[in-house]
Amino acid sequence: MEEQTRHQPHRPGRPVRSGIPEHGRIPKYYAVKARIAELLDELGEGGLLPTERDLAERYEVSRETVRQALRELLLEGRLRRSGRGTVVAGPKLEQPLSLASYTEGVRRQGRSPGRHLIGLEQFPCPPDLAAGIGAEPGEPVWHLERVLLADDERVGLESTYIRVARAPRLDGDFQPDSSFYGYLRDSLGISFGDADEKLETVLATPREALLIGTPPALPMLLIHRFSRDQDGRPLERVRSLYRGDRFSFTTRLRPE
Repeated sequence: MEEQTRHQPHRPGRPVRSGIPEHGRIPKYYAVKARIAELLDELGEGGLLPTERDLAERYEVSRETVRQALRELLLEGRLRRSGRGTVVAGPKLEQPLSLASYTEGVRRQGRSPGRHLIGLEQFPCPPDLAAGIGAEPGEPVWHLERVLLADDERVGLESTYIRVARAPRLDGDFQPDSSFYGYLRDSLGISFGDADEKLETVLATPREALLIGTPPALPMLLIHRFSRDQDGRPLERVRSLYRGDRFSFTTRLRPE
């Protein structure tokens, strides 16, 4: 198995020599993982993976070795749990790092976007939030929290903060399952100018994992965004948590 794995041809976009160190010694589970990855390509999206016992017999290893390989493939988003077992996952959603809304990004990939409302509430603006949204400490702000959906699959969690003065009828006029950016543009005449954004990797809290429906150990991609309107005034702060196994992010770089 080691010789077959060691001499796999390099594929652009994947680790050189499948990530095998120069001395050629690799953990047994990693070799099994590479073989299972080849099987996933053969099965195709939605294909049912053989049981752990069948895989262990096929590759002549222990079930624990197979289990470790499957854990990594699950974390990487190559597999997903289904009611009938473990199946091959589809490609990750590619979300652009831009001021386009989540709705627009998902629709461009032929998927159906959606959102499930967790809560919409007002509270006095704390000092550490005030500057980022152009508010005075203590003035009313909205907090809008929603689960992000793609084809009815829960893929993220989004929290938006905005001054009540900028969207005074948010609790009455806005449809929670629709695009917030579309509402600002079409109903309030507010367009976006630019934004500051930070991307980092985190683990979900127990509450976040429960809302998204993932294990707490699953890596998440967290985006903090501070947006400004067309006049350069602070507008909103957004905290978006995306499943690391279902999302990747893209951007176009230009010379300064």
